[in-house]
Amino acid sequence: MKIAIFGAPGTIGQHVVKALQADHEVISIGQTRGDFQVDLTDIQSIREIFEKIGHVDAVINTAGAASFNNFMDMTQEEWQVGINSKMMGQINLTRVAADYLTDNGSITLTTGILSDIPIKLGVSASTTNGAVEKFVMAVATELPRGLRINVVSPTVLTESLPDYGPYFPGFNAIDGQDVAPYYVRSVLGVETGKVLKCFAGT
Repeated sequence: MKIAIFGAPGTIGQHVVKALQADHEVISIGQTRGDFQVDLTDIQSIREIFEKIGHVDAVINTAGAASFNNFMDMTQEEWQVGINSKMMGQINLTRVAADYLTDNGSITLTTGILSDIPIKLGVSASTTNGAVEKFVMAVATELPRGLRINVVSPTVLTESLPDYGPYFPGFNAIDGQDVAPYYVRSVLGVETGKVLKCFAGT
C-alpha cells in the first residue's frame, strides 16, 4: 500500500512509520520535516501536498495543536489554535484526501483522552477532540467509494511525560510503540466510524 502519514516526524508518527514501512510505501509529511511539508491549518497547502504525491491507499494524521489555559482566561486567538489545527485541519484533510484515495482506502485521524476525561486548562483540547470524534462518526456514513475513516484516541504518552506529565496527574501513560498498532488496525482492518481508544476505561 501507498500510505501518506501526516505528522510522521512527531512522537506518535515516528512509531506509526516504523510499524508500517517494512511492508508498505510510506510518505512522511510534517510541518517542517519529512519528505514533504504541510500547514494543516491551510487547506490549499493540503491540496498542494496531494498534487505532489498523487493517489494513495491510506492517509494517517497524527498532528494537531491546541492551547492550554483556564476557560475564563482563554482568548479567541487561543481557541482558534485548536479549532484551526486539531479540528478543521483534520476535517479539511479528510475532505481533500477523499479525492486522492483509491477505492476502499482509509483515513485515520487522531484525538486523545481529553475528549473523555477533562483536565485542568484542557477545555480547548477536550472540545476540539470531541468535535473530531463526532465528525468521524458522522462522515463515515457519507464517504464515497467504500472509503473508511477512524480516529485513534491515546492517553498521555510516556515519551511526553517530561513536558505534559504535570497536566495528567494520576493518568496511566502509554508508550508510543503501543499506540502504533491502533493505526495499523485502522489502515488494514475493516472498521469505520470508530474511535479506537488507547487507554483503559474512563
